[in-house]
Amino acid sequence: MISCLCVGPKNSGKTMLLTSIQYPDSVNFTSHSVNTVGTNIFTINYVPSADKKPLKKNAKKSITVRELGGEMAVMWKNYYSEAVNKIIFVVDTSNLCQISCAGVLLYSILVEPRLQKTKICLVLTKMDYAYRQMRNEALLMLQIETLKKQVPQDITIIEASAITKEGLDQITEWLFN
Repeated sequence: MISCLCVGPKNSGKTMLLTSIQYPDSVNFTSHSVNTVGTNIFTINYVPSADKKPLKKNAKKSITVRELGGEMAVMWKNYYSEAVNKIIFVVDTSNLCQISCAGVLLYSILVEPRLQKTKICLVLTKMDYAYRQMRNEALLMLQIETLKKQVPQDITIIEASAITKEGLDQITEWLFN
């Protein structure tokens, strides 16, 4: 059963991010992906290391994440169910126009009745780009403080880069805890 969805506007970096988490050595500065038209399934395995927190007793050792392409935003609601307990929402911080659009998409998820108990991980991707928005600017454009006051979900914010691997351990930890 799929308990985690990964969504965000098209070209936000969802596929590259999940590929980098699933196969850390497979993504580098020469890597690229194409727009996801439909869905992708990723199985993320928990790999214990000295710097990672131990899993809770009886915790899952792998999680299946369904990535929904940004082109399918109007159909995302078809994948919402009571079984979905986590959503990774990916925003490309290097695309100024996309950040505001992403705020509208995020709000539509947060007000969805079936997702009121869902944990949300807002991932600000492409933080390694020189021409990206800074964290505070991106969050201001997303109106995140206003959203947090209006919705019941727990929202975790992580800055990440699939290329430099920044934030990937934090996302993995969030998935498993």
